[in-house]
Amino acid sequence: MRIASYAGVQDAARQIARAAVRTPLIESPALNARLGGRVLIKAETLQVTGAFKFRGAYNRISRLTPEEKSHGVVAYSSGNHAQAVAAAARMMGAHAIIVMPADSPKVKIEGVIALGGEVRTYDRYNESREAIGAAIAAEHGSVLVRPFDDPLIIEGQGTTALEIMEQAKAMGAVPVHQLLCGASGGGLVAGINVALTALSPHTHVFAVEPDAYNDTQLSLAAGARRTHPPVTRPSICDALMSAQPGELTFPINRRLSGVVTVSDAEAAAAVAYAFRVLKLVVEPGGAVSLAALLAGKVPVKDRTTVLILSGGNVDPALFSAIIENRYTPETWGVTV
Repeated sequence: MRIASYAGVQDAARQIARAAVRTPLIESPALNARLGGRVLIKAETLQVTGAFKFRGAYNRISRLTPEEKSHGVVAYSSGNHAQAVAAAARMMGAHAIIVMPADSPKVKIEGVIALGGEVRTYDRYNESREAIGAAIAAEHGSVLVRPFDDPLIIEGQGTTALEIMEQAKAMGAVPVHQLLCGASGGGLVAGINVALTALSPHTHVFAVEPDAYNDTQLSLAAGARRTHPPVTRPSICDALMSAQPGELTFPINRRLSGVVTVSDAEAAAAVAYAFRVLKLVVEPGGAVSLAALLAGKVPVKDRTTVLILSGGNVDPALFSAIIENRYTPETWGVTV
C-alpha cells in the first residue's frame, strides 16, 4: 500500500471541495487573554456530519468505481467516522454497513441511521471490530473504509492543515508556532503532519489523548506501536478510544513534537468553556486540544497556537450535565 503524500493532500482538497465545508479558523479575545498568546481555533464541529471525519471518508468513497459502489461499503467506528461514511456513501449512491460499539453514544448511532447507514453493534471489550468488518466486507464483496489506516483517508484529513495555513496567513497569524490535535488511531494528526512537513516544517505538532488511552504517547516513547494498559471504565472521550496507533499513521506521527494527556474532568471543563465562552458545541473527544491548553499542559504565552475542535457530536444528556455542573467522572461514562 502506498503512503500518504503532500501531493495526495492537495489532490484530496480538489476532490472534496464539491462536498466538504471549508470550516472557519476563529479567534477568541477572551481565550487569548486567559492564555497570554494568540490562539486560533479550527472549528471542525461545523464540518459535514459534525466532525473532521467527512474529509477522509468522502475522499475515499467518492473515488469508488461503479462496480464497487454497487456492492456498498463497510466501516467500523465509535461514531464520527461512522456518520461520515454513511453520509458520503449516500451521496455516492452506495449502501453502507457500519459496525459500532454497543455503548456508542445514542446520538451517533441515530445519526448513522438517519443518514441511511445500516448499524451492526458489537462489544468493544470482547469482540474485534476489525474482524467483524472484514467478515461483512467479504460476505458482500464490499469495500472496507478504514477509519485511519488508508492513505486516501489520511490525505483527506490533511486538507484541514491546508485550510489552516491559508486562513492563518490571511489573518496575519504566521508563523504558526504550534498546533494541537486530538489523537486516536492518528489519521487526522498524520494528515496534518504530512501537510505541515511541506507547508510549515517548523510548526510543532502535539497530539492530545485521554489519560487512560495514551497509546500514541506510549508508542512514541517505545519507538514502536504499543497498546495502552487495560482500562476499567470508558472515557467520555469516546472518539479517542482506539487501542493503538495505526500501522500507516504511526510512522508519520513520529514527527510529533510531543503527546500530552487530559483527564475526563479536564475534557468536560473544555466542553463547558467552549459552550460558555466560544459559543460552540463540542464533544469531549473533540475538545481535548482546548482542554490541554486550559490545563496549562502546553506553553502558549507569546506564541501563535492552532487548536482543532475535531467534533461536535456530543450526547445531549452528557452535554447537559456538563454545562449545568452536574457532571462527575465517577458517575458518567460513554453511555448516559
